[in-house]
Amino acid sequence: MVSAVDAQLILCDAAQADSAGGKVHMLGAGWSVTSSPTAPHSVVVLAKIPWDRANQKIHFRLVLRTTDGDAVTLKTPDGRDVGVEHEGDIEVGRPPGIPHGSMLDTSFVLNLPPLPLPPGRYEWRLEIAEETRFAVFTARAGS
Repeated sequence: MVSAVDAQLILCDAAQADSAGGKVHMLGAGWSVTSSPTAPHSVVVLAKIPWDRANQKIHFRLVLRTTDGDAVTLKTPDGRDVGVEHEGDIEVGRPPGIPHGSMLDTSFVLNLPPLPLPPGRYEWRLEIAEETRFAVFTARAGS
């Protein structure tokens, strides 16, 4: 049995990943209410990878959904409906000298333009390994 990945989602006004230091620099972090349409914003994922999952590709998918679980879609300029999502793989190596059994830090940032969401409640849903995490927010009419 493999150990579970621990992950946390944080909504913020802006964020930048520091690949050299493994950190994330955030501004305006921790909100759960925004205007509709949204301002540009970021979704930050902070994850702890178990020792026994080091040097393995771990798939993730980050999707914007309504609180009913429906995927949010937006119209492209050419009229197509596309989902608001990002997916990929992460792989974390063990740094030299780290004690056996240590959790390994990794993070990534999804920077988003203004989103024309109807007023309502939404959730960013992160599916990573066998875990699902959520960041719920409300988009209200007006600024």
